[in-house]
Amino acid sequence: MIKFRKPYWLLALAWISFHPLQAQQISSPKEHFGFNIGDDYQLANYTQTEAYFHKLAKQSDRVKLQVIGKTEEGRDQLMLIISSPENLRNIDRFQTISRTMAQANLPEVEARKLAKEGKSVVWIDGGLHSNEVVATHQLIQTAYLLASSNNEETQRILDQSIILLTHANPDGHELVGDWYMRESDPLKRSTSYIPKLYQKYAGHDNNRDFFMLNLKESQNIAKQLFVEWVPQIMYNHHQTAPAGAVVAGAPYRDPFNYVFDPLLMSGIDALGAAMSSRMNAENKPGYTAKGGSVFSTWYNGGLRTTTYFHNVIGLLTEIIGNPTPYEIPLVPSRLIPSSNTQNPVVPQKWHFQQSIDYSVSLNYAVMGYASRYKDEVLYNIYRMGRNSIERGSKDFWPLSPSKVAIIDTALNQARRKGNNQVNRSQVQNILGELFQNKDLRGPRGYIIPADQADFSTAKKFLNALIQNGIQVQQANNSFTVNGKSYPKGSYVIKTNQAFRPHILDMFEPQDHPDDFEYPGGPPIPPYDAAGWTLAYLMDVKFDRILDDFQGPFENLSIGEVIPIKATNKPVGKYIKLPASINDSYKIANQQLNQKSKAWRDQVSGDFYVENNQKVDLTFDATGVNALPKSAKPLKSLRIGLWDSYGGSMPSGWLRFLMEQNAYNFEVVYPSAIDKGNLNAKYDVLIFPGNSIPRYSGTGNPTFSRGGSLEMPENIPAEYQERWGRLSVDKSIPVLKDFMEKGGKVITIGNSSDLAEHLNLAVEDALVDADHKPLKRTDFYTPGSVLIAHVGQNSPSTWGYGEKIDLYYSNDNLYKIKDDKIKPLLWFASDQVLKSGWSWGEKYLKDGVLAFETPIGKGKLVSFGNDINFRSQTHGTFKLLFNQLQ
Repeated sequence: MIKFRKPYWLLALAWISFHPLQAQQISSPKEHFGFNIGDDYQLANYTQTEAYFHKLAKQSDRVKLQVIGKTEEGRDQLMLIISSPENLRNIDRFQTISRTMAQANLPEVEARKLAKEGKSVVWIDGGLHSNEVVATHQLIQTAYLLASSNNEETQRILDQSIILLTHANPDGHELVGDWYMRESDPLKRSTSYIPKLYQKYAGHDNNRDFFMLNLKESQNIAKQLFVEWVPQIMYNHHQTAPAGAVVAGAPYRDPFNYVFDPLLMSGIDALGAAMSSRMNAENKPGYTAKGGSVFSTWYNGGLRTTTYFHNVIGLLTEIIGNPTPYEIPLVPSRLIPSSNTQNPVVPQKWHFQQSIDYSVSLNYAVMGYASRYKDEVLYNIYRMGRNSIERGSKDFWPLSPSKVAIIDTALNQARRKGNNQVNRSQVQNILGELFQNKDLRGPRGYIIPADQADFSTAKKFLNALIQNGIQVQQANNSFTVNGKSYPKGSYVIKTNQAFRPHILDMFEPQDHPDDFEYPGGPPIPPYDAAGWTLAYLMDVKFDRILDDFQGPFENLSIGEVIPIKATNKPVGKYIKLPASINDSYKIANQQLNQKSKAWRDQVSGDFYVENNQKVDLTFDATGVNALPKSAKPLKSLRIGLWDSYGGSMPSGWLRFLMEQNAYNFEVVYPSAIDKGNLNAKYDVLIFPGNSIPRYSGTGNPTFSRGGSLEMPENIPAEYQERWGRLSVDKSIPVLKDFMEKGGKVITIGNSSDLAEHLNLAVEDALVDADHKPLKRTDFYTPGSVLIAHVGQNSPSTWGYGEKIDLYYSNDNLYKIKDDKIKPLLWFASDQVLKSGWSWGEKYLKDGVLAFETPIGKGKLVSFGNDINFRSQTHGTFKLLFNQLQ
């Protein structure tokens, strides 16, 4: 009998089909790290995680690894692009579709076709806040499952979607992972008492940097989110949940920002339903949403929240969990099922693995939704973008509390005239109070003139927009709009673009509603801030144009920043640097650092430097051949900046600011201050918020920074000198001695309490008739932009006009009782709110926000608000700079 042998290739194909995992061996986390992700008392660091991500990309044809940039400490920041092998072979096409749909510059028919052709793109990140270790480790587990699993759900996700798994903070991951694992005894391991900020400058505030983009990690992420990919859905993992819950997530409480498209909000609701439904289906209790947590969709600037202003459905969860087991506390009110918490969790011991399992399930809920409805999510981001383009191309009247108040006022007037009766014709007239008032239309665009005093700062503002994916235009010739002439080089931002919500949010005032727990009750704090209009905070001069306008405008490349440099070299022996320009201070510092000479005019505050090749100009300056008689030579001051064990965010942002502007300084810790003899080391000491003990007026100071004064035994020797905090009995006398001997102290934010510790003639302005602090029901001004008057008779305010926009957040405000104390900033009226929310605004009138006073041979300069808030408030930077030159 003749035996027929099967072709070899058929046998091979059958073997591969029967043994799919044999063809691609994917290393498990335990094989790589030595433990399962979720094991108690085990954490990975970034070095180990980076190696694992490289390994996955090498082993799996579903995984592509991309370095999206360098971190502040120089590490690679990684993003894993995960999809089916076929999709990865066509990844450039799918990326183009995702970006094209978001930008929405195509007709409806074409968009429908691309929605069918494309793949939904889902961003999932982890580790932004590095001590929130569940977020970091769920990223590892999710990457492994997507790379290795062959179940039907994973296959559908891989076929229909592209997943962008992004590590948000490699530097902090390395710090926290190493800190936890440094103890050989697992029971001694802890994420507490980390010695420094887990992001070099910002710590927790790295999640407040996404409209400003100061930090390298923020810039790397924004490039992927808003320029390169623009995913339809993004998911930002955090910790921790409210007490008595396991995880807080979507949908979120009101208010939401009024610039959003309604499709965005319904999209958040839909994804939130998918997430909570999955939790319920898998019998994972403890998911809370809406009023069950503090999170809202009002604020811009967070990694999640900035995506909303780009029509991306942004999701946040805050989950419990730690490799050291944790007890869920008993909170009786959380045990009652409600629309906020449909499936309460009972108190129990909680393990790390449970948090990882929850997080992975939530990821799969989001990815599953995106894969099942991929045509819909692709089309919807197009529709939102198209709606924005259309609104910016015609007369459009936005609705917000102050606009609706106009209608409400007209309605009440009509009711009074008609015995509470209003007919249909009157309703139309009432609506006309808003919708027929052309001054209340939304803008068609903004013009940033090239001839404003500080054009280099305006360019920095523009670069923040450009890195957020905004289309910016520049005039290649002079032009006229509404009878006003603008020079060549001016910039134009039109609102007929897909990311119109972000444009409006950076130029227009935020109109926060009056939001109270109940009528007559206390205000509900906004999640982070109420107002933040960046153009105001950066003191950018712009014109708001309500009608369509044209001109000799050229589109700049989206995502490519504007070079900030001079176009002309000045002629003359010296270069004049105006005090009104922020970069003048930096250039003067650079010259001093290079051992070149610099001078300052003691009348105007303007700087002068030698005109040589070392001068790196960022703006067009004037050359002169002689110095004014009032110019004095500058020398670098010896600057000390307070910081504390664990790192202070306000101090970190000041480090960032001073490094960016070429100031030499030394970080000084409380123990070094308490040793005294400060004049031998420093000319100036800077105390940011939360550094000086709070003044209570009772003789018992309170502290903004809590925790025990006793140092734990296991703090490494290199960090022990940082331990401690300033005290009233020891530190305040040392600071007074420093000033009496000629030193200058600068206090910022609530550290301005120092003036009261020194018994200076200042009083709290925010008190009632009985001199008791105002109740929150009477006065409440969360983070907002206010208008202050500026004193004109002091070198401390060189470079400023009579008024300034500044950031204020229930900050110290004073009445001055001594003529020797000179006011620098004050509120001159009872209507100073420019953007945000101020309840009881009348109490601000005549309050002094900043002052200076001699103390012996030295000086105290006090700023009640944070003049360097997150290094976003460029308009108030010079208030600090003037103290350091």
